[in-house]
Amino acid sequence: MATALMQPLDLRARRRALRKEAESFIKPNDRLTSLERLEIYHRQYWIRLKDCFYDDYPGLRAVLGERRFDRLTCAYLARHPSQSFTLRNLGRRLVGFLESEPHWIAPRRQLALDMARLEWAHIEAFDSEAVPPLEINSLLNADPAKIRLRLQPHLTLLQLHYEVDELLIQIKHGERLRNDASNAVELHPSRSRPRPLRHLRPKAVFLAVHRHDNTVFYKRLEPGQFRLFSALRANATLAAACQQWLEAETAPADADAQIKSWFEAWASLGWFCRLE
Repeated sequence: MATALMQPLDLRARRRALRKEAESFIKPNDRLTSLERLEIYHRQYWIRLKDCFYDDYPGLRAVLGERRFDRLTCAYLARHPSQSFTLRNLGRRLVGFLESEPHWIAPRRQLALDMARLEWAHIEAFDSEAVPPLEINSLLNADPAKIRLRLQPHLTLLQLHYEVDELLIQIKHGERLRNDASNAVELHPSRSRPRPLRHLRPKAVFLAVHRHDNTVFYKRLEPGQFRLFSALRANATLAAACQQWLEAETAPADADAQIKSWFEAWASLGWFCRLE
């Protein structure tokens, strides 16, 4: 039955074969055939999955438009049906799917990929594990050449080509306003809503997506900060990560003080969670 439910939404091409399949495990009643009973569950399954996908990816919907997003959703879910106990994981393989089949997001391929990465990072930040944070004072007498810092599991580092963080905030804000006003009369029905996509231009963005006090935040990073964090995530020691930053940047005169202030700020956000 699970196999039958996960078939693509348009079953007209294989309706005869599916009728025999349904009759093998579902009895008809005085109102519905076996196939019609199966179709009720089939439609509800797809409606539920598409509804979750719709809610999880408002930014990607805005980039592609409703019709193209709906076609993408059906294609993706047919290729990667839900296999988890929670629908939170529904989009886990979306970025890989879009990279392997870019025709779904042409001609805004890079913008759509950036948005999909950000929206998945938001999902991860929202409910991934949070490990007890590291006390910064515990590093005072440690050798930087031996310190390896672990980043919080809910923190994702993103190197983006567009300012999709600001775009997604605008889109979510606009959707909230529309939902709040869904039962109200629009004062200017002929006035079109602003389209932020028209003015979006490529721009390198380095971003940390994280959770703090049960709220998801997008924090912009400088390129050097991003390289430093990337080195730490790749299991470099604290000394090696800082050395990579110094070699890649024009080191300021107060480099030590700058690094110290960065780490104090990041530690206050609870980004580091264990000393190894």
